[in-house]
Amino acid sequence: MFQSFEAPERLANAGDRVDQLRKLMGELKVDAVLVPRADEHQGEYVPPSAERLKWLTGFSGSAGTAVITRQAAALFVDGRYTVQAKAQVDTKRFEILQVPQAQLSDWLSRKLKAGAVVGFDPRLHTVNEIERLTDALESHQIKLKPLSRNPVDKIWGADRPAPPTGKVHPHPLEYAGRSAQDKIAALQKELKAAGQDAVVLTLPDSIAWLFNIRGSDVAHNPVALAYAIVPVQGKPELFIDREKLDADARKHLSFAKVSDPEALEERLAKLKEAGKRVRLDPNTASWWFARQLGGPKRIVRGQDPCLVPKARKNEAEIKGARAAHKRDGVAFARFLAWLDREAPSGQLDEISVARRLEEFRAETQALKDISFDTISGAGPNGAIVHYRVTEATNRKLNPGELYLVDSGAQYQDGTTDITRTIAIGEPTEEMRERYTLVLKGHIAIATARFPKGTRGLELDPLARRPLWEKGLDYDHGTGHGVGSYLSVHEGPQSISRRGMAVLEPGMIISNEPGYYKEGAYGIRLENLVLVTEPEVPPRGDREVMGFETLTLAPFDRRLIKADMLTPAELEWLNAYHARVREEIGAELGPEDRAWLEAATAPIG
Repeated sequence: MFQSFEAPERLANAGDRVDQLRKLMGELKVDAVLVPRADEHQGEYVPPSAERLKWLTGFSGSAGTAVITRQAAALFVDGRYTVQAKAQVDTKRFEILQVPQAQLSDWLSRKLKAGAVVGFDPRLHTVNEIERLTDALESHQIKLKPLSRNPVDKIWGADRPAPPTGKVHPHPLEYAGRSAQDKIAALQKELKAAGQDAVVLTLPDSIAWLFNIRGSDVAHNPVALAYAIVPVQGKPELFIDREKLDADARKHLSFAKVSDPEALEERLAKLKEAGKRVRLDPNTASWWFARQLGGPKRIVRGQDPCLVPKARKNEAEIKGARAAHKRDGVAFARFLAWLDREAPSGQLDEISVARRLEEFRAETQALKDISFDTISGAGPNGAIVHYRVTEATNRKLNPGELYLVDSGAQYQDGTTDITRTIAIGEPTEEMRERYTLVLKGHIAIATARFPKGTRGLELDPLARRPLWEKGLDYDHGTGHGVGSYLSVHEGPQSISRRGMAVLEPGMIISNEPGYYKEGAYGIRLENLVLVTEPEVPPRGDREVMGFETLTLAPFDRRLIKADMLTPAELEWLNAYHARVREEIGAELGPEDRAWLEAATAPIG
């Protein structure tokens, strides 16, 4: 199994850890300390050695920030994690606050007096994050202080896990589509045109893409934790633990200079001393890097140059994505057919179902890993957006309830991510109505046509409108970018209220509206889609783009109220189901094929 279902230990001594941190504040001469979820690479998914927030508070979500003063403490999370945070964290010690409604700067200004000092680890916060917080606190005469050593690490001590040393593997050209040398040459051409001497790369997936390598330092993300400096001319320099490189990896990386991570600080100092114009992405690089290069005013601010070309999949990556989704669709159809046969027994639970789904994927003989811990939520657990089932929370799939399963796979030719909500027994009319509202939003995205320059925030309302009309909504984005055998959450593209990046052909993005009734059930319907090349529609006069749906899996007919769908929506749904049947039906055995025929039969 690629995931564990062990229950996280409830922090009986969380109070002791907070008290120890408060004692350190005197030595550090600070009045508060920030503890973010991020690691030194600002990753959403982090290795055990960087799970500082979880170690201190018990919260295991992928986004959040704790702040501890001498008398108070708070945990800031977004709408995906409010229910989870309240269940995992001692709410007598930590106030749970939801962003963006609640702001860290407002809380600090209320809790601290003028002249107070807030300590932070400069490696764990981005340049922009620290600048925004500095500006917000300035009028309250509260200052930020970078700490030379992380105070949580000091308390954690010898029990803190060692940094990961997962092996690095070359990513074959047949899947990458472009050589690393070609990518580097294009990047250097961009630096030259901009009059920049070098760029510092800090995101592991950018480095994996640029150097055509994959690693195993972070669970479910095939990346190696490393940094890189790419000069405008000459070899790029990769800063990585040499234990991660075998003979094949070293041979593959012959186009680069490989150095120990300890050499990074010296290299940055030399760039500073030489007065070089060094690009740094203030949204993704830590404040520490800006400090080493002479301060935020000395750096050349610019987006990580790997983000957009990495997001715009080339022909080989698109071919791989289609193949991966067809393979995954067969495994998922086998799973859904099995679930329909076994669910009436009343013996299935969230863990056994998640295990079986992984087994179906493993039987493809192509599974490298799952792309994230499977969200397997029955009944009220499905209403927890990023629910992670454990032996302590494991629940039976009971008749009359909904079951939500959000899962994905890492194949060498592509990354998948799919969510389906399934009726166990007879659903209520409310369940069917709200499922259909979510489906209408899903279809609105799937069928959207939009001109060049369209951003994700402009499409986001399309998915929400059917819910809004009924006074309903969901507290997460409608879609996130997905990598090519890389991170299942990839930027810069998204469909969300914060989706400022322009959508471009070749980008892969999720389409996943939802609805969650706390304490009762959750609904989410997710396919991955590919942004198509622009074309002028018949009788049109402007080029528009759209989406090609990559995911191949039926929606649960038992939950669809056909009378709520327009003729155009019904046409899309029936055409999609016909495509699913046509593309994966022949790959199934007789029993599963018969199930698929029924599951994709025309509606209406």
